[in-house]
Amino acid sequence: MAITTARAHLGARHVIAAAAVVGAATLFAGWLTALQPALPSLLPGYSSWGLRYSDPSWYAYWILGDITEATLAKSFLGGLLMIAGAALAHVARRRGRRWQGFAMACGTGELWPWVLAAAGMGLLASNLLWGWTLHDWQPTFAPVVSLPPALVIIYGPGWRVAVTGAILGVLLVTPLALILVNLVCRPLGVSPVAGSTLAMSLGGLAAFWLCRRLPWLPPPRVTRASHPDGPPARYGPFWVVRRMLADFTEAHFYGNEWAGAFLLLGCVLHFLLNPAAPAYGSGLLPQLLLAQLLTAACGVLLWSRRWASHGWYPTFVPIVSVAPATVLTFGGTVPSIVAGAVIGAAVAPPLAAALARRLPDDVQPMVAYTAAMAVCTAALIPLLDLIPGFPS
Repeated sequence: MAITTARAHLGARHVIAAAAVVGAATLFAGWLTALQPALPSLLPGYSSWGLRYSDPSWYAYWILGDITEATLAKSFLGGLLMIAGAALAHVARRRGRRWQGFAMACGTGELWPWVLAAAGMGLLASNLLWGWTLHDWQPTFAPVVSLPPALVIIYGPGWRVAVTGAILGVLLVTPLALILVNLVCRPLGVSPVAGSTLAMSLGGLAAFWLCRRLPWLPPPRVTRASHPDGPPARYGPFWVVRRMLADFTEAHFYGNEWAGAFLLLGCVLHFLLNPAAPAYGSGLLPQLLLAQLLTAACGVLLWSRRWASHGWYPTFVPIVSVAPATVLTFGGTVPSIVAGAVIGAAVAPPLAAALARRLPDDVQPMVAYTAAMAVCTAALIPLLDLIPGFPS
């Protein structure tokens, strides 16, 4: 994003705005949890999910769920509505509407359709090629939030770029994720989030090295540091709320509050239709979303000076790694929600930013951000497991 002239400090009104969102989310999560035993099962539960090539409806059901795997929500309604919200924001931007929200695709705006196309092709190819590994769960989602959209950000629009990203994603990222999750994380008792994100980082690093030697790709159109977002941002209390919502979709290369709000709406609707469907059937979706909103609030407030001085900062990193992994690992207890949010927001963004600064200009920072996710998840969850009150 462009450097802004906003104040370098967020005041009491900003804290109140963030606290109001977290407070409302806490009450809503408590209501959902209390309501859970009385909720219907109008949609199939997670235990019924699977990849069935002969049944297109089930295939679409799994694929749409894969779109939200980065948030660990695993909700097909969440994925569907997130895309709808992003499409709404894209149309609003094309028509010059003031309510369009943050520009998507790393602030480029116009690249969002190609980000969607590349990620979609990578996701379909990943499930077609590696779906046979599915017995319970496998990281078939990996390309949707890694190499394919990242390649579009660096090399620009076009089918050559999108298809190349999808192919490299399915050949490099998904198999590496399968190896790390199944042969490293599971035997060692490490969260699969660490294996999936490390695969995105290593596979992405290898792919960008290879892309320098592919003659059909155009020269890089933007540098890794570019993250334009139109006119200078006004860092008011409303901006804090918008940024919290937008951070839910930064991993998808959307980074838009409409997409984030629709994602949350879809996940909640899915939970209301069958609480045993989203979040891997754990029933912990309310706690999961609460932890992520608390993480978003802590990250934006804690690193407000970095937001103001740089125009953008990777506060989304713990939202899609440490916070949800901690909730699922420790059963959604209050200590796990608070600790995962606070510690993740304090540690993960500066590590991600530091790693990103050391990358070559033609390597998208996704490589650094996913590396930070892997390191923080693999290190912080075992650390919390040593503390009384955090039984694994």
